[in-house]
Amino acid sequence: MFDIALPVTACLRSGTRADVGWVVSVDGVPLEDPNRAVAFTPGGGRLGGIDTSVIDAALSEHAGVGTTGRLVEAEISEVDALIAGLGGPGKVTAAIAPAELLPERLWDLANERIGFCLVGRLQADAIESFDVYAEDDPDLPPAVAEAFASPGGGRITEDQVINVFRAAARLVVVGSSPIADALMEIAGVLGWQPSQHNTVSHAEGVIASLTEADMVVVAAHDLELAGGALMAALDSRAGYIGSVGSRKMQENRADWLSYRGATDLSRISGPAGIDIGASTPAEIAVSVIAEAIAATRGR
Repeated sequence: MFDIALPVTACLRSGTRADVGWVVSVDGVPLEDPNRAVAFTPGGGRLGGIDTSVIDAALSEHAGVGTTGRLVEAEISEVDALIAGLGGPGKVTAAIAPAELLPERLWDLANERIGFCLVGRLQADAIESFDVYAEDDPDLPPAVAEAFASPGGGRITEDQVINVFRAAARLVVVGSSPIADALMEIAGVLGWQPSQHNTVSHAEGVIASLTEADMVVVAAHDLELAGGALMAALDSRAGYIGSVGSRKMQENRADWLSYRGATDLSRISGPAGIDIGASTPAEIAVSVIAEAIAATRGR
């Protein structure tokens, strides 16, 4: 849901219809990311996508129809599962609804990458209306509090469809090196959304969209690449900015930034990482990841 929030918001502001689909429950199908969603626009346009095209295709048949939401079931055959890289066949129950039926606050939370619980009121297979809750909202309904506490993604009761969407932290790694490779691998194990960039233009676009829950680690030897990425990170809301390298390298980067008007470098941790006596690239990556977690959790 988070990845399509910005374009769906743009559709709503322009008066363009968008129908949003997401997975509610699965039977025998291990989806890679239950937070994924898809949106359909008039003329066959599609934003985002779920793990397998079978689910997207089943949902697309109901896009642009009616003013309420509805539940849709899709069977995943062995062939479909093999093509999509899923663990095996099974059944998926998904929901689709016009974006304008979903609470406006949902898109605010999703654009800020704040986790939320979406609750739809169910009448037969029609979803008439929705409520949305953030985890720190006071006086959560018991079913919502239980959903937040459960590791599962969604559930269907007699009269409700309940989904919790949890935003994975994003880690932007700038540069190519054994340390950068180790950072990418560890971030994947943690369930984060890591991305690696080797040009300033590519890095800047991603960094600009980061929130306080996200992180930037610069591990580039090239001064222009490292400096440009750090400048972009300082202009962003990233909760952690790490600069990997020797103290001499940190001085060169600081001089580069200062020459271009960036004098308050207090948000940059350099050399990045908690002092655990790390010496190998993997150990250094562990120390950086630990420091990033502490920074984004306020420790």
